[in-house]
Amino acid sequence: MTQTRFSSLDLPAAQLANLESIGYEQMTPIQQLSLPVVLAGHDLIAQARTGSGKTAAFGIGLLTRLIPRLFAVQALVLCPTRELADQVARELRRLARYLDNIKIVTLCGGTPIGPQIGSLEHGAHIVVGTPGRIKDHLRKGTLVLDRVDCLVLDEADRMLDMGFAEDIGAIIDSTPASRQTLLFSATYPKDIEQLSAHYQREPERVTAPEQHSAVEIEQRAYLCDEPYKADTLIALLQQQVPDAAVIFCNTKARCDEYAQALKSAGFQVGVLHGDMEQRERDQRITLFSNRSLTLLVATDVAARGLDIDAVDLVVNIDLPRDPAVYTHRIGRTGRAGRSGTALSLVGPKESIKLERINAMQSAPIEVIEQLPQPNHDFHPPRAPMRTLAIAGGRKNKLRAGDIVGTLTAGGQLSGEDIGDIAIGDFTAYVAVKRELSEIALDKLKSRTIKGKSFRVRKL
Repeated sequence: MTQTRFSSLDLPAAQLANLESIGYEQMTPIQQLSLPVVLAGHDLIAQARTGSGKTAAFGIGLLTRLIPRLFAVQALVLCPTRELADQVARELRRLARYLDNIKIVTLCGGTPIGPQIGSLEHGAHIVVGTPGRIKDHLRKGTLVLDRVDCLVLDEADRMLDMGFAEDIGAIIDSTPASRQTLLFSATYPKDIEQLSAHYQREPERVTAPEQHSAVEIEQRAYLCDEPYKADTLIALLQQQVPDAAVIFCNTKARCDEYAQALKSAGFQVGVLHGDMEQRERDQRITLFSNRSLTLLVATDVAARGLDIDAVDLVVNIDLPRDPAVYTHRIGRTGRAGRSGTALSLVGPKESIKLERINAMQSAPIEVIEQLPQPNHDFHPPRAPMRTLAIAGGRKNKLRAGDIVGTLTAGGQLSGEDIGDIAIGDFTAYVAVKRELSEIALDKLKSRTIKGKSFRVRKL
């Protein structure tokens, strides 16, 4: 149907050509619902989860409002985590390719503020960042928001969960009252309603239909007392043998506890929670997304913003209090038309949570009382890739092509042996087939990249 295509929108020809070049032809449900509202200049409150295409839902619209020759911050996107902010900024850069010299700056905590100040001194059209660091820049006077025409609150519910309500209020008060305000949230708690009422003008409300059907995601709940959860988890992972699984816990202490149990059973596992240093969190996400790590034990706050399509299993060690968070968790599997599995370990005190979740389901979740037992002779398979960390990045003018060139020079390794390459400011990560990682390490140590030698280590 033509109305699902981007070409049905009143967009400049150059913008449509760019969308087509990056593979954007059919709109996702949230884009279909949001873009006409955004392009008409109205305020919007949209219910949509990570992975639904919401960045384009607001990004395409805010780019049409930009005045490229005006070197002032005209659009501000607030995100709960650095991971999501980086992801949003990357996508906006792709969407903005049809415009000349559009500068997008990311401002997040966990990284030095000095280079950010330097970057802002040269001006920016769009700022994407976390509330704490944005507020720091406002306090220092290094960020001015008096020309902001479009403000986006991305994953607003998570920002409020993380205690950013006061910071968000202070930031919004620094923007013009005439701005367009777009609020995206996976859930609609009462404080989201209050935020909208306070800062939006007659917003239009849209809700994306759930993109995962019960057919795509197989859901089972195991009735399991707390002392048996670790053994049950191990047994289920031995049965499923997932390529990539996210295991959700409600607290960071629980993440550490279950990660340790899995390591003792021989699994390769990474932990992701809000108390970790940003560098460590970035590294874990890289290892998981490039298939150097099979299992990730995470809290909701840390996993929000994880945009990884190939997750085939989600396990809930603890059920969340909010049924909508359960839907958000299991939505990480069964993406892009693939089938997925969501398993929950439900203790006696969690039965009411399960009832609430079932009330939101089209069919009740299958409940299993017979618990599987771990096989102590089972050896979990290793992740197919291994990551090499190179002590150089964008600031050293390193590009992915340079790394591939060094690895494939002289034979032994081909392009097919190399996986994802992620380049940060001062570090680059390259995934290679596990069985060839020693050869790859030797090559990067013994050869130069762009005429320079860099320290390299295996992760």
